[in-house]
Amino acid sequence: MVTGRRASRGDYYKALAAHLPPQALVVTSLGNASYLWASIHHAPSNFYFEDAMGLTLPLALGLALAQPKRPVIAVEGDGALLMHMGALVTIGAMNPANLTILLIQNGVHAASGGQALTNATLDLAQLARAAGIAHAENLAQPEALGKKIGQIEDRRGVGMLVLATEPDVEPIRPPVSLDPIATKQRFMAEIKAPRYVPTLFGGGRLEPE
Repeated sequence: MVTGRRASRGDYYKALAAHLPPQALVVTSLGNASYLWASIHHAPSNFYFEDAMGLTLPLALGLALAQPKRPVIAVEGDGALLMHMGALVTIGAMNPANLTILLIQNGVHAASGGQALTNATLDLAQLARAAGIAHAENLAQPEALGKKIGQIEDRRGVGMLVLATEPDVEPIRPPVSLDPIATKQRFMAEIKAPRYVPTLFGGGRLEPE
């Protein structure tokens, strides 16, 4: 039990790892969102973003639609969400039941040095509900996250859990090199995605591995 302070990202990640659904695909945002998750639960089913702030949710939505039989969990930050608000509206419109968003609300742009958000106390769960995500709520304790993850299969429509979190500005060293090309290739093999072969003048082709 965490008392007297907001929980850390690591507290929530440990709860997620302990209750991760079978066959789940996990997409993490840049910086410590990826570094810490790799330290706690490195797996081929993880897609770690590097230097692509705000693109976690669009990729996770595409995965959820393309892999409807697998749970997809997206870990995004409050700052990145505010940069790419349109993604939330699109997710609300598509509403895939196998997609769960874990939104780290720490009130800062942690990956770029800890600059404060323009509105750090915005109720992001209420914002998500206004965008069409009915199953959106704020959580303050990691224990509650484990329970909610266990209820994914019973939920109709996308879910979003806003996690009140202490800022973690100091970079965490991941246990492996998070090379973007290696991440892509490993993840494509995990989901059995065909390889895209580009051509000089466009109109490339897909080839199975």
